[in-house]
Amino acid sequence: MSWSSLDNAAKMYASLPSTRVTTLFRVSSALNFHVDKNILQKALNSTLERFPYFNVSLKTGLFWSYFDKSNEKLLVEEEKFYPCMNLNVKKHHFPFRVLYFNNRISLEFTHALTDGTGAMIFLQYLLQEYLKIKNLIHKDVLTYINDTPTKGEFEDSYKKNFDRKIPTKRVKVKAFHFPFKLSEKGVYHIVTGILPVKDLLIKSKEFNCSLTELLCALFIDSIIELIDKNGYKKKPIALNIPINLRSKFSSKTMNNFFISLTPTIDPRLGDYTLEEIVEYIHNYMNLNNNTKVLKQLLCKNVRSGNNIFLRIIPSFIKDLIMPFVHSSFGEANYTSGFSNMGLVRLPIEMEQHIERFDVYPPPSRGNKIKVTAISYKDNIHITFGKMTYRKDLEEIFFSKIRKMNIPIKIETNYV
Repeated sequence: MSWSSLDNAAKMYASLPSTRVTTLFRVSSALNFHVDKNILQKALNSTLERFPYFNVSLKTGLFWSYFDKSNEKLLVEEEKFYPCMNLNVKKHHFPFRVLYFNNRISLEFTHALTDGTGAMIFLQYLLQEYLKIKNLIHKDVLTYINDTPTKGEFEDSYKKNFDRKIPTKRVKVKAFHFPFKLSEKGVYHIVTGILPVKDLLIKSKEFNCSLTELLCALFIDSIIELIDKNGYKKKPIALNIPINLRSKFSSKTMNNFFISLTPTIDPRLGDYTLEEIVEYIHNYMNLNNNTKVLKQLLCKNVRSGNNIFLRIIPSFIKDLIMPFVHSSFGEANYTSGFSNMGLVRLPIEMEQHIERFDVYPPPSRGNKIKVTAISYKDNIHITFGKMTYRKDLEEIFFSKIRKMNIPIKIETNYV
């Protein structure tokens, strides 16, 4: 097939890109040596042969955008500017780019093409091909990736798992938003805290919760402290937490396949201790992170995309109204996003050559600050992606972790 339709989540993302909402997120890896541009290009060519459904460009149809097979060659680029910015996915020949700088390889994808899980699989295969060409490994070692694409890799798993009999859940709140001044267009600040994952896991066990639940609780607690210190008007604090659906619905898709849960704390109800927030998030995740609730949310999203009135609206009108819909009925309902990509495990043959992994969240005008986390070897990297110069939120957050006697190293692209 020379073209393919967009998955249910991608349809929204395809209409959103702007200088303030780029829809680009980044996955990256640092090697133990400088990146060779020519070897990286060969590795990319080989990787695109394995993942041909990424060798596409985003086109605008009469009613919906779609992916068309690209006859252009995607070229690797040296990184020079702010991350996750300045890629017009409708004018660029590809909906992602491959960057290098010193010993780092970075991939920036529009969410219209894939999600964090798909991006990480692509990155790991690219790293394998790079190490093979450099003769540091001598065979394919990523045994969980087939030699050739399977049909399930490019299926729309939202549509596959849609069940029209499941009723829609309608619970929304107008959440607290950071009243911060936006930085200039094209500027995206990154602040990453690097800390021992073992120490954080020990602390999580003390709270009888998962690592993700503890970090989310600390983030909400930090936002409450920010509100109190600055005298901001109190509103519900809702986090957007994407849940990877592949294991829950037996999917191998490389398209988007996630649903967001939104635990919410309302500081208008009174003061909350960190223990109370942890307990709430732990119970919320236990109640909602299951196939029944997730399928209800999945079906709600697919049902919205199947709306007959939306389907007959021409693409150019969708491109005008979708950013408003996303802002008013999506981002208005949560304060920020927190995405934990979990632990990256690589074969020992690759691991010895790869130093670290990082994930940057997509910039957004409506949610000026978002957070991601990823673990590799002994460390976890917690990254704040920000469209503001304000630094107090991450300072509060990381100080709370330091008070737990966990050491942190901070990196940033502030100049």
